[in-house]
Parts: sequence; C-alpha cells; structure tokens
Amino acid sequence: MDKITILITGGAGNVGSALATKLAENKDNYIVIVDNLSTGSMAKVPQGENVKFIKANANNYNDIVPIFGRYNFDYVFHYAAIVGVKRTLENPIMVLDDIDGIKNILSLSKNSGVKRVFYSSSSEVYGEPFEIPQNENTTPLNSRLPYAIVKNVGEAFFKSYYQEYGLEYTIFRFFNTYGPNQSEDFVVPRFIKAALKNEPIYLYGDGLQTRSFCYVDDNIAACVKAMDDKNSVNDVLNVGSDIEMTILDLAQRVIAISNSSSKIIHLPPLEEGDMTRRCPDTTKMKAILGRELIALEVGIAKLINHYENRK
Repeated sequence: MDKITILITGGAGNVGSALATKLAENKDNYIVIVDNLSTGSMAKVPQGENVKFIKANANNYNDIVPIFGRYNFDYVFHYAAIVGVKRTLENPIMVLDDIDGIKNILSLSKNSGVKRVFYSSSSEVYGEPFEIPQNENTTPLNSRLPYAIVKNVGEAFFKSYYQEYGLEYTIFRFFNTYGPNQSEDFVVPRFIKAALKNEPIYLYGDGLQTRSFCYVDDNIAACVKAMDDKNSVNDVLNVGSDIEMTILDLAQRVIAISNSSSKIIHLPPLEEGDMTRRCPDTTKMKAILGRELIALEVGIAKLINHYENRK
C-alpha cells in the first residue's frame, strides 16, 4: 500500500500535536509537521520514523512553498493560528496575518494534487449566540473580534477554493478542547494547576458565562474519522461537547474532583471577547464517532493524573 503523506501546520500546538500523534500510529501515514514555534513546543511533537518536523511559518509564502515542492501531500490540515482570547486581543495584526497562511496553504494545495484540505475554524465564528445549541447550518455567523473574523474569512476561502478549483475541504469548528498538551493560559489547565496547589482560582466577572469542554481524544477521533466520512466532504463540523456549563461550575467541579481547598476569586469581567454562552449541536460529530463523548469528570481526572505524574 502506498504511504499517505499528510501535512499538519501548527502541529506543535495542543490539538495539532495530538492529531499528529494519532495519525502517526498508522505506519502507512507519513506526517510532515510545520510550526514556527511561536506558541507551539517541540516537546509536544511526536517522534517517529514516519514523522518529519520542519520549523517554518505558514504565513510566509517563501517559507512554505519549498515544503510543497519537496513532498506530494495527499491531505493538509491547516491548524496554524494565533490562539487564546488574551493573546489574540493583544495582537490583532498578528491575528490578521493568519489570512496570508490560509491563502498560501490553499493556493499551494490546489496546484499540487492535494485530495482534501482540513481547516481548524472556531466556535468564535458564531459570536454571541442566536440559538443554543449552535448548529452548523442554521446559526448565523456573528463574528466581531479579529480572531473570529479571520476564522470566518478562512471558512469563506476554503469554500471558495472548492467552488472555483474543486479543492475539497472539511471545516472543523472547534469548541473548547482541553488536554495534557494545552498551554497553561487556557481555562481548564489553569484551574486544575491552581487547585492542585490549593491556590485561588480566578474567574472573570460572575463566572456565569457558559462553555462546553471537549477532551482532546474526542476532538482527534472525530477529525481523523472525518477523513473517511463521505458526509464530511465539503461540509462544516462542530467539534466539541454538547454539555453546557458555567465557568463557575467548572471551577467548583475541579475543586471537588481534586479535593482542593482553593477559594474562587472573582475578577472584573473582560472588556470584550468573553461570550456569554457557548454550546454546539454535535449531532454530526456523534454520528461520525458512533459513541458518547468522554465525560468532563473523566477528562479532569486524566489531566490531574497527568500533572501529578509529571512532578
């Protein structure tokens, strides 16, 4: 059987590295990871004979074009992006530069025989919700902040390249995905780390804003299965958990599961970027997985175990 060659941009990040690790388990896959390591880490990159890491910036055409010249990619996962509410609010121009990366990946993919491109969009494209749960086909995209706008523009580019050139795509709208490789400035690892040290857990505002939390293994399983799922071709897929909860409830659960004595401290609310509600319609995702998702309590316990074993 011929090897399948797969490019993952942003493959040194939380979700990208987990995807690379999963795909590399199949020795018929050859994985090329591209990351500029601005927020990613080499420690997250899987090692193996069928994995190649290249430090490069997908937003720089001259950086990325020789990689497409060297390899004949069958599939491309474009996950490279500036992420994190605080980071994206503080660096709006860097966020907008990600549009260059989207254009680079698409133009090089359509000229080199790539079968399908996969794009990491975000729940942020929905903006403030008009309906809950948020459905891929009926909920209007209400993007306002640069990060959300770039993801929305990215989706339009992927759809337009299919319309114009026949380059097939799948768009993943990621809702909060947590796991062992997530940076500590994200909410779940931040809460767990504080709880394990019995330090205060800080919430913005009253903590009644809602989110849903997807363990990284569920995210990866859905994205990998989407490669062979005919219904995912040229479609948009919410990837997340459909269990909606407040951030305050999350903090209380983390404290309970970790047997912590941490106190919850309320900070002033964020001026922008902190949407009041988030919860996806995961009908399509569950159909692809064919199973229920990993419960939050199980995921938190896995992370606690991971952090304690790392000491």
